[in-house]
Amino acid sequence: MNSQKFDHFVRRFVDLILLPCIGLGIVLVLWSISSATWAKELPSPTKTWEASKPYVVEPFAKRGEMDQGILRFTWYSLQLVAKGYVIALLIGTPIGFFLGLSKTFTKIFDPLIQILRPVSPLAWLPLGLVLFISMGKEAGTYGALFTIAICSMWPTVLNTAVGVRAVPQDYLNVGRVLKLSRWKTLTTILLPATLPYMFTGFRLSLGISWLVIVAAEMLTGTPGVGGFLWQEYNSLIYEHIILSIIVIGVVGFILDRLMSLVESRFKTA
Repeated sequence: MNSQKFDHFVRRFVDLILLPCIGLGIVLVLWSISSATWAKELPSPTKTWEASKPYVVEPFAKRGEMDQGILRFTWYSLQLVAKGYVIALLIGTPIGFFLGLSKTFTKIFDPLIQILRPVSPLAWLPLGLVLFISMGKEAGTYGALFTIAICSMWPTVLNTAVGVRAVPQDYLNVGRVLKLSRWKTLTTILLPATLPYMFTGFRLSLGISWLVIVAAEMLTGTPGVGGFLWQEYNSLIYEHIILSIIVIGVVGFILDRLMSLVESRFKTA
């Protein structure tokens, strides 16, 4: 290994492993100090690990509906997130294109979008439960899907609209000169030019989907990371609350990185 490759390896090691480990170590030290001094009810990292160990070392165990391994809970949550996220993209992407292409459509619907966009998931979920109350036991699931979709689609809508508006007029003029159909114009000019903006929206929407599922499960009590967190909060088992928080953060980080990889593949394609 020559000097240049070794230096590159060292830099990568420092950036990807050493510095994150230092940050993690600082958090653990502050956590330990807090639990030993002013936050007596806060379990230490050691106590948290001991209490959470059965959920981690047997991640797919199923001892009861709300007593399962942490990865099984995570899998339940991810399934619901995936469904709601796909619905959000299927609805949000066309709306974004219409907003970008039509000034009339924008004048009609943009005020409504700006009003609905900041509404909290905690407000949407009761409405979703009412809308699907006829589904019986499945009302909670459909209500959660409704909440995930409507809360997470706005970044996709807005970023897609911005991307369409940012397409240079020269590109559209070339399409007119070549007498391209509307479908051809969409697939060969608008879509490729808008894709970077769309992926920014997709990435933000995915993060919001993961945030919403936790709130939805907490309110409906369905099995998942959020439902488990809410159950342990009601039981005052703080170690499991911390475990849930860590899992939520790690899964959110992984989802963001995966979407970043997909985005980079499309950009280089």
